[in-house]
Order: sequence, then structure tokens, then C-alpha cells
Amino acid sequence: MTVLPDGLPLADDFPEVTRDQWRHLVEGVLRKTGTSDAVGAEAEEALATALEDGITVHPLYTAEDAPQDAGFPGFAPFVRGGRAEGSAVSGWDVRQRHAHPDPARTNQAILADLENGAGSVWLAAGAAGVPVDALPEALKGVYLDLAPVALDAGADFEDAARALLRLYAGHEVPPGAALGNLGADPLGLAARTGRDDGLTGQLAAAADLAGICHRDHPGVTAFAVDALPYHEAGAGAAQELGCSLAAAVAYLRTLTEAGLSVEAACAQLEFRYAATADQFLTIAKLRAARRLWARVAQACGAPSEARAQRQHAVTSPVMMTRRDPWVNMLRTTVATLAAGVGGADAVTVLPFDSAIGLPDDFARRIARNTSTILLEESHLARVIDPAGGSWYVEKLTDDVARAAWAWFQEIERAGGMAAALASGLVRDRLAETWARRGRDLARRKEPITGVSEFPNLAERPVEREPVPEQPSGGLPRVRRDEAYEALRTRADAQLAAEGSRPRIFLAALGPAAAHTARASFAANLFQAGGIEAVHEPATVTAETVAEAFAASGARVACLCSSDKLYEQEAAAVAERLKAAGATRVYLAGRPGTQQDEYERAGVDGYVFAGCDAVEVLSSALNTMGVA
Repeated sequence: MTVLPDGLPLADDFPEVTRDQWRHLVEGVLRKTGTSDAVGAEAEEALATALEDGITVHPLYTAEDAPQDAGFPGFAPFVRGGRAEGSAVSGWDVRQRHAHPDPARTNQAILADLENGAGSVWLAAGAAGVPVDALPEALKGVYLDLAPVALDAGADFEDAARALLRLYAGHEVPPGAALGNLGADPLGLAARTGRDDGLTGQLAAAADLAGICHRDHPGVTAFAVDALPYHEAGAGAAQELGCSLAAAVAYLRTLTEAGLSVEAACAQLEFRYAATADQFLTIAKLRAARRLWARVAQACGAPSEARAQRQHAVTSPVMMTRRDPWVNMLRTTVATLAAGVGGADAVTVLPFDSAIGLPDDFARRIARNTSTILLEESHLARVIDPAGGSWYVEKLTDDVARAAWAWFQEIERAGGMAAALASGLVRDRLAETWARRGRDLARRKEPITGVSEFPNLAERPVEREPVPEQPSGGLPRVRRDEAYEALRTRADAQLAAEGSRPRIFLAALGPAAAHTARASFAANLFQAGGIEAVHEPATVTAETVAEAFAASGARVACLCSSDKLYEQEAAAVAERLKAAGATRVYLAGRPGTQQDEYERAGVDGYVFAGCDAVEVLSSALNTMGVA
């Protein structure tokens, strides 16, 4: 045995552990927990997790699972980063979004951001933000050769872009020094609005802007290939990438037909993706996006150095909640970490109150400082592609890339992105994905802290100014919390009208050791629908439950205890609850072999881990007469 000078043996002298040995240990755990009697590969498969887009995550990865060589940072296929130095020199670009329609207030917020850590500006203009003619006021004092400006003007993109180009000239910014993105995204606009009647003219206008940028402002890109419309419509990670590829290919065709070379056309595109709190999936998505775009650019004849993808990552609007919005700070922190590790060139952290309305100064400061902490205190950018070499991340990157490529090819077979939007192919496929995810959200298999898990009914509502009207009429905008938000809104309406929330009485049987776990579970579940759980007294019997129920002011009840005590007392207690006027009686737990007896006694439904919480809560509110 090789021994180090301090007497410790080298790790490579330990006996090699095989996959079969690990599987044998898994088999034992599965048997002991009663989960499965599977053996061998089936035991390993029992621990696998199905993700969206047909991707499966396995519990163990080894060198055998590693896909093709990912190359080196800054070199094709750019999986490991678009630049050889990554973000190690100056970190990623901290790009904060501004959408307040008052140009003076927007200017104040922009300057505060740039003075305190932000590196660029993402500015909503036109109908969804600052009026186009007020851009000079909104950008007053901004050094346009130091702080890039990315526009987001929707249907007003041409007017906003030309206004920004005039600002470059008015500020006497040297042609090679101007930095930014003009935000032209006609297909993204069509996805948002459902209208493609002006698409041909918009593409021509965008191509003209690209020609100006190529000729006069090489540091400015004309197109934003924005995948957020698809992400916000419920797309999975691979669907988001496939849609962005199809849109980018359409833009390449437009630009080359307008006279630009493939290399020059590629230089006019910046890609925008969502970063979620699923950190590994986000990391893999951004790495896969670069690989896929490099492949497309190669097929189109672009030279190797022109195939790198410029990425702007935005913390996901879909994951932001309106209830307990403070938890959004944690979600955006994880998402920002994932975007940075995934190699995004620019990162926007949405303020924690962005789902409620226009963010205030405090929310913007927290959002900005999220990146600052990760960069300056956690030193996250000092390692180039920190996820590279992880067998799990490399395999997940490959899986996402393959699923995205298949979806991209399907869109192309359908005639391209414009045709796929017009035919409803994109809408229908994304709706199917969201429906599947919605079922997981309803069953709390995908928990939402502060909403579906651990809600706080006593929280004080956060109020903000409303956001300007957003483009609509096309793909929907979904949120993870939407089903629970609808339930909470119903309960809040009763609170406002009657001064009290809808209530459920927790009929706990036996000692605390027998009922605490299920009483806590039931209280947590019903509070997710805005229903107050009354657990007083701590324990009831068939003789005391009627009086306790009457005192609670509730109209429905839920039995909470152990299976053993249910067998002894549940039927009698349920009968007394019904006799006392309970319009609905639930039992916390699965019914098992006693189901018929429980239901004859008056039990109407069951709540348990994996039940459809949204259906249970909606039914309960209906029973209580809550509109």
C-alpha cells in the first residue's frame, strides 16, 4: 500500500467499487422501505426521475455515461463557454430590467443600478414601458459606450431602435464603441400576440437595422432571439431551446437574403433564455444551447469563430409567486447561480416583487446585489465552466440537446417557426407540456414554498404599481402558482366580505404522537387554499367532537390520527361530525381496507401525499359556499 509522508494511504489504494455492488445496496434499501422488490438494473431504474421533454435523470452516473467530448471553453462546439476566459475576467454582465413608463423615474433607477454594480440596461420601451420619444430622458447620463442598452419594445422595436441609434449619434459615440441590442424579435412578437399579418414588413425592418449595425455599429446587435415567450407558455427546457433555434434559423435566412454573409448574420443575434431554480437543468440547458447553435451555424457555413452563441439569461417569470414573494429571493439566487455556472454572458435577476407589479427600489437593489454577492463574495465566476466534467451534467446536457434538436427538426418540417406558430403546433405542444406539469403542481409533486407548501395566511399583502399592459392574444403566460392563487383569491374574498376565512376543523384522535404528523400535513394542505385550520381542542373523541366542531365555526372537518386509531375510532367520530352538521368530512391518510366502513360512516374524501390538492381545495371551498 502506498503511504503518504503523514501516514495516510492514497485514495487509489482503496478497492474499486462496482456498479453491481452499489445496486445490491440499493436493492436492500428498497426492500426495507417497502418501495420495490426490483433487482439489478430495475432497482436502479426505480430511483430514476422523469423530467419534462421525455428526459430521465438517473440516481448514479459514471464515466461510462459521459457523452462525446465537450471540447474546450471558447472553442467549438462551445459547450463549455463562448469565450476561452469565460466570466473569469470580469464576471457576467449584470443586466437589470426597467419597465416603468415614467422616464424620469426610470432614469433614476437606471443610474442607481449602473452606479451600484449593474453593467448594462434592459429597457422596455413603447407600449410596454418608456415611451419611445422619451428614450433620451430615460437614458440621460448613461455612457452608451460603456453601458450596453438592450431594448425590448415589442411592436415598436423599429422606432425604438432608430431612436437609440440617434442617441448614439447625439452623444457622439464612436461607431465602434456603441454597445447594445436593438431587440428586434418579430417571431417572438407573433408568439406573444398571435398576429403574423405584419411579419414580412417587421422582418424587413429588422434586417435593415441589422445592416446598419453591421456597417456602422459592430458592437450592437439587432436581433434578440427571445425564448421567454415559449418558456412563459409552459415550454420545457428542450422545447424552449428548439423554439429559439427555429426562430434564429428564420432570422438567418432573412439576413442572408438581405445581403449579409452568414458570419455577419450570426453576429446580429443574441439569445435570451430563462434560468429556473432547477439549477442542474438550467446549467445543462445553457450548455446545450451553445452546442446546438454551433451545430446550426456550422451547417449554414459560418466559420468556427462565428459559431459562439451570445446568451442573456433571465430568472424565470414562471417561478415567481405573488404570495409570500420574499421566497422569490431564494429562487432567483439559485437561478442566478445556475445561469452563471451555465456560462451565460449576461444575467437579469427579476426583483422578488415582479409578479405583483412594478418593483420598488428595495426590490431592485436586492435583485442587483444577488449577482454581486455571487460574483464578489462567492467568487462564482472565477472558475471557467465549473460544471464541466461532471458525468451527470455532461449527460444531462447531451439529453437536453438531443430532445431540443428533435423538436427543432419537427418545427422545421412543419415549415419553420412562423408556420408552426400559425398552425398551432407550438401552442398545442407547449400546452400539453404545461398540462403535465400542472398535474404535478396540483399534486404537490413539484412543491411551491410559501404557496402549496407552508403558506402563511397571516402575511401582509405586498402592493405595487401595476405594470404597463403587456402584449397578449398569442401564447398564454403561465405561472406555477396560478391554480393556488385562484383558490387563495376566493378565500380572501370571503375574508374581505365576512371578516373571517373559510375554516376546517381538525378532529385529531388520540395522543399527540399519533395525530401530530397528519394534523400538520392537513393544516398545511388546506391553508394552501386559504382555508384556516382549527385544531382546538388538541384531541377529540366521539363524545366530545360534536361540541368542539360547533365551537370551531367550521362547516367541514378532517380526521387526523394514525391508521391504528382510525380503525378503532374514525367511523364513530365521522358519524358524530355528520350529525353535528359537517357538510363534508375528510380523513388524512389513505383509506386502505377500511374504506367502505369509513364512507358508510360519513367520510367523503381523503387527503394524502400525492393527492390532487387543487381538486380537494376547490371542492372544499365549493362545499363551504365560497364563490
